[in-house]
Amino acid sequence: MTSSMPPGAGAPVQYEFADVGERWEAAMRGGDFEEAWRQTDRIEHVRRARAAAGAFTWTPEYLHWSGAAFHDRHVLVRCNHGLGDTLQFIRFVPLLRERARRVTVMAQPELVPLLSNAGVFGLIRNGWTEEPPPFDVEIEVMELAYAFRCTPATLPAHVPYLPPDRFRARAAASIAPRAEALRVGLLWASSDWDTSRSIPIEMLAPLGAVQGARYFALQQGRRADDWRRAAFPIEPLSSATREITALAAAMLDLDLIVTVDAMVAHLAGALARPVWVLLQEHPDWRWMERRPDSPWYPTMRLFRQPRTGDWRSVAESVASSLHACAAARLSEARRYR
Repeated sequence: MTSSMPPGAGAPVQYEFADVGERWEAAMRGGDFEEAWRQTDRIEHVRRARAAAGAFTWTPEYLHWSGAAFHDRHVLVRCNHGLGDTLQFIRFVPLLRERARRVTVMAQPELVPLLSNAGVFGLIRNGWTEEPPPFDVEIEVMELAYAFRCTPATLPAHVPYLPPDRFRARAAASIAPRAEALRVGLLWASSDWDTSRSIPIEMLAPLGAVQGARYFALQQGRRADDWRRAAFPIEPLSSATREITALAAAMLDLDLIVTVDAMVAHLAGALARPVWVLLQEHPDWRWMERRPDSPWYPTMRLFRQPRTGDWRSVAESVASSLHACAAARLSEARRYR
């Protein structure tokens, strides 16, 4: 994810709206989405009135929707933020299709092969290589939550909303079952956009004490070789999971994904894979506050720092929970021998 900014909040429109971003974030963290949308309204209603009068105050990339109705229109959905943002909010497109005559999604090139397998909308690449067809209404994918005024009770949380059967044929042979081992995928570094979300590989040492767990590295980029410095064996999958469709296939062969706040967390959640997300003391607004779960992803569990920078406690908590899972897996395997 490359942005934690909410649609319509936090941008420098006028000084009288300087507090909207803070109020928006506080409401979202507390689960009061209705209040968050009211804060968004404070900016959007003024912005749209000024835009209609020809007096644009600012044009940040994440604002596209004019408030126009979707019914019986061709709607263009732009994906201008991070890959994780797109995967989280693409769930709203089926709702949009129920209202619109036609929907076209302009997605990041890296996600086009993955989303094309979903088969629920027209798809083109974001960037300079493809121009969108003529459309009636445009909206950024993260604005869809605002457009539908979703709440924790009404947001579309049915998973998987990326159909796993489309990826099963590409599953990685290197993750084949071995005895009763619990197969765990690991991702310890987020993108360079926010390195505070990342965990030094040495901090994951408590995971090495878990009997019956087999670890696979899902890391890409400059931190992909960190597994070599780990205090316990990790089998690298970086060369086999460079494409996101291949990564999705690998996840289907894993029993659990343990990851920091990164695109992998959203992909695992969208595929309905069991996923544990390791979070800072004050994480991004979408993970809310004090919850061990997420209304966005039913198969997700959250592990939070008790204090800023305390990844060791997080790793110890994860190791304790992994020990229980591995023991249960072993017990079940022995029962059916």
